[in-house]
Amino acid sequence: MSQYPNSHSPKRPNDARSDEFGELQGVVDSVFSANQRMVSRLDVIICAEANDLSDDLLEVVGLLPPGHYTRARLCDQLNSTIAARGWGRSHGIVS
Repeated sequence: MSQYPNSHSPKRPNDARSDEFGELQGVVDSVFSANQRMVSRLDVIICAEANDLSDDLLEVVGLLPPGHYTRARLCDQLNSTIAARGWGRSHGIVS
């Protein structure tokens, strides 16, 4: 029997990097790779899904408010959600 009841996988300490560490940064880099100045929420969601992000990271992206984003604004929004969940060390922040 697992030492982690009601859990499919062990919980990581808050300072441990997850297997998905840095993947959200790849999405940000991808959507702004063609010298884009602004991207839509839909652009980010499609890119995240195409990159096969984990459910946790897809949830972070899905919480973006509707609209268009500069890179700085997108990073602020994503980092706010990551910070609110306490995932900065485990999943990484974006820039």
